[in-house]
Amino acid sequence: MAAEPWMEKVLYCIAALCSVLPIMTLAFTMRRVVALLGKGSATLPPDRGLDACMMVFFLFNFPFITYIVDIEQIIIADPGNFQYPFWPPPIMVDLIHWYGKNYDPLLMARPTWWKVTIWWDVLFFGPFYVLAFYAFLFRKRWIRFPSICYSCVLLTIVSVILAEETFGPHAAPQRSLVLLLNAPWVVEPACLLVRMLLEEKPFGEAKESF
Repeated sequence: MAAEPWMEKVLYCIAALCSVLPIMTLAFTMRRVVALLGKGSATLPPDRGLDACMMVFFLFNFPFITYIVDIEQIIIADPGNFQYPFWPPPIMVDLIHWYGKNYDPLLMARPTWWKVTIWWDVLFFGPFYVLAFYAFLFRKRWIRFPSICYSCVLLTIVSVILAEETFGPHAAPQRSLVLLLNAPWVVEPACLLVRMLLEEKPFGEAKESF
């Protein structure tokens, strides 16, 4: 599939986001961990910079990754023989297939185990992103345990995917690009896990209510 100019621009924008967001999140997280160790207390004031990074991650995942990019791989079982579905829009299907054919053979191969990870995303991670965005926006402590569960599961899934992308039969031809594009799904859950494990009150002394 020949690349349309807009496809490459979208890829550049996503690559930029996947470069900047993990660096910012890691920097904010390290600063917070140092503050926790220095204070010797598990309660710090809210860090709106770190919260903003997490909310960007949740917001990027919910509409675009989970319910456009990932769900396409369930709706279209065989990318070599299909009719355009009602959802995702054809323009998005073309973008996904162009990226897969040029950079990510695993996305186009769609083995059974891969589709299982997509189902996890669609059924569980998608709703989590909505709840997490709300909880981070309004500083709700009840998101702590769901965040720990989410982070552990996602890190497990992503480690398997990256091993396949690097060493498996569907290894990416441009591994550095694919690894870069997957960086947020390693750094963000890892930082989220560290924060939620270390802090009983990750949003400070905010009044608790739904």
